[in-house]
Amino acid sequence: MTVLVTGATGHLGNVLVRNLIARGERVRALVLRGESLLPIEGMPVEIVSGDVLDEEILHFAMQGVDRVFHLASLIAIRPGMDERVWRVNVEGTRNVIRAALAAGVKRLIYTSSIHAFKRPREMQVVDERVPFDPESPAGVYDRSKAAASLLVRAAVQEGLDAVIVCPTGIVGPYDFLGSEMGALIRQAMSQRVLLAVEGGFDFVDVRDVARGLILASEYGQTGGIYLLSGEWVEIKMMLKQAGRLSGHSVWVVVLPRKMAMRLASLNVTLGRWFHSRPRLTPYAIETVSDPLRVSSALAQQTLGYRPRPFGDTLRDTVAWWRLWQQRRPQLSFLLGQGLFEAPQFQ
Repeated sequence: MTVLVTGATGHLGNVLVRNLIARGERVRALVLRGESLLPIEGMPVEIVSGDVLDEEILHFAMQGVDRVFHLASLIAIRPGMDERVWRVNVEGTRNVIRAALAAGVKRLIYTSSIHAFKRPREMQVVDERVPFDPESPAGVYDRSKAAASLLVRAAVQEGLDAVIVCPTGIVGPYDFLGSEMGALIRQAMSQRVLLAVEGGFDFVDVRDVARGLILASEYGQTGGIYLLSGEWVEIKMMLKQAGRLSGHSVWVVVLPRKMAMRLASLNVTLGRWFHSRPRLTPYAIETVSDPLRVSSALAQQTLGYRPRPFGDTLRDTVAWWRLWQQRRPQLSFLLGQGLFEAPQFQ
């Protein structure tokens, strides 16, 4: 049988595809028309061009499919994308659910987010008992992932075999299209002075999340929710370590939260004027200023999930970016031929 992956060219998507192929799975990838296929170039993948907002394409893509890994979504750390984010993340998930039910798919594995959960008012460990919060004041991304997760849970009551997986902040190698965190790490690799916000976040290796998704597809309980966390890391220390791994020292100027918020608001305004994409936004600051800790105990106990130390993740991420910058013309061929599976990137 065939496995369908939506969002297959994203950071997590392309790593999941690699893992599935390594297991001997037949993979069908749903990708946006006109989207770069570089992350999965050269791999034995059946490509279906389309959009999760196109129900006809989804029905076609799910013919003969055994499992669906639904990863396609939009992440918004900047204001102004509310309608598009909601449509893709919520209506798109509704369409995937309908198509899966109609096609008789055996299992849907939905990738939600730690941001879908209600943010605690006081310091506490977040686990699967915390409710989803579709009314979250944090931002449309949080609300959309919560609403989509609730749609999946409701579909289970209609007879869909589905599980929900909620990773924390994803980092790691194979970041072809450049994630926000990937860009920050690259800055630390090349610059000697950086600004950072006080605080940190729980970061998890993209390879561990991909394997966690596969474990959930095999061992997850129908209707189950599984948090895939890694390790809480201070932003300042992460940047300093990325610099050291690159062979130089980085001086990190840490901004107090109030000052960072003022700069972030100005940044967003300037972004509108100059049509740029600022990374320092109020939403980003809220995220890294949150001291919450996340537990993956349930996934470890029931799925066999095992996250690696963040130090290993950062080392491999820096090594991958350096190789990517040096060998970009040849790298897509090497990846497609399976020649780039060096031990440090396993």
